[in-house]
Amino acid sequence: MANCTVVNLKRDVEDMAPKHGLAPGLESRFARGALELAQSGLTHFTLAPEFRTPFGHRHDSQEEVYLVVAGSVRLAVDDDVVELGEWDVARVPPEAMRCLEGGPEGGEVLAFGAPSKGNADAQMEPGWWPA
Repeated sequence: MANCTVVNLKRDVEDMAPKHGLAPGLESRFARGALELAQSGLTHFTLAPEFRTPFGHRHDSQEEVYLVVAGSVRLAVDDDVVELGEWDVARVPPEAMRCLEGGPEGGEVLAFGAPSKGNADAQMEPGWWPA
């Protein structure tokens, strides 16, 4: 095979949400390891309708890009909430607090991050959502 790594996000990457008590409202598949990524990260999220991740987070140095591939989501960034539909994409700078919530029909999101340090530079804030 060519010098590349190929995985199926649904079949080859474990859904970590059940291990953290976030199922059935969320599926989260962190593909960095499976894809052998050294400088970036890729995560696939599936959010049930109106399901909000129970924490916000920010990074020291990793910016993230969120691409909605199905349905819709609300992306909270600092004091704002942005409605995103299919094929909408949003960039979030490292220092901005962010959180996702599924739209009325739920949503599927691909999140890309670089430079990737896994979650080593993430600061989590339980229950965060702008007022």
